[in-house]
Amino acid sequence: MAFVEVSGLEKSYPIRHEQLRVLKGLDLSVAPGEMVAIVGASGVGKSTLLHVVGGLDHWDAGTVRIGEADLGGMSDDAVVAFRNRQVGFVFQFHHLLPEFDAVENVEMPLRIRRLAPAEARRRATSLLTRVGLVDRLSHRPGMLSGGEQQRVALARALVASPALLLADEPTGDLDEATAESLHTLLHEMHRERGLTSIIATHNPRLAATCDRVMRLEGGRLVPA
Repeated sequence: MAFVEVSGLEKSYPIRHEQLRVLKGLDLSVAPGEMVAIVGASGVGKSTLLHVVGGLDHWDAGTVRIGEADLGGMSDDAVVAFRNRQVGFVFQFHHLLPEFDAVENVEMPLRIRRLAPAEARRRATSLLTRVGLVDRLSHRPGMLSGGEQQRVALARALVASPALLLADEPTGDLDEATAESLHTLLHEMHRERGLTSIIATHNPRLAATCDRVMRLEGGRLVPA
């Protein structure tokens, strides 16, 4: 049984006086524990797909199910609550809060959920240690390298123990050696935490290491 099930997904954006159809009856099925890579040209809709699956964006038609949850049948507030519990996001640009240090950035999802501060600090510190940043806990984003910032972003995505990880070009802004290191870490965390993962990437080496590769073209997914 699939953990992520997307059927007949349609998504358009208004462009001047027209509607630009980005996703055109797209189907996607991801098994529990599977890591799937989504490849395709820039602007083809990879980010849009991840945003819809993760409950960050609305869609026009079709169904999106994650586990037992039917996102289309939920209120906006219910989707937000579900996303905060079950989905972790990593983006090409880390979106860390510059005024907070590494451990404070990672704590943020737990503090939003009103977890006790001491427990939030413990979990954040544990994850940052696991991703190799035990010596960077008090560093703000501006004091970290690009690769270190993405490791903080990965820790933040995983600190609430989501079941689904969505990564949108997570190595797109990194040099080759740093990207390779982050690839390895993504796979390790995927296995260790029993995640189901969908990764949009231009990087053929990252895509090739996933369980399955799908290409987004013409608004639909096809085997790569």
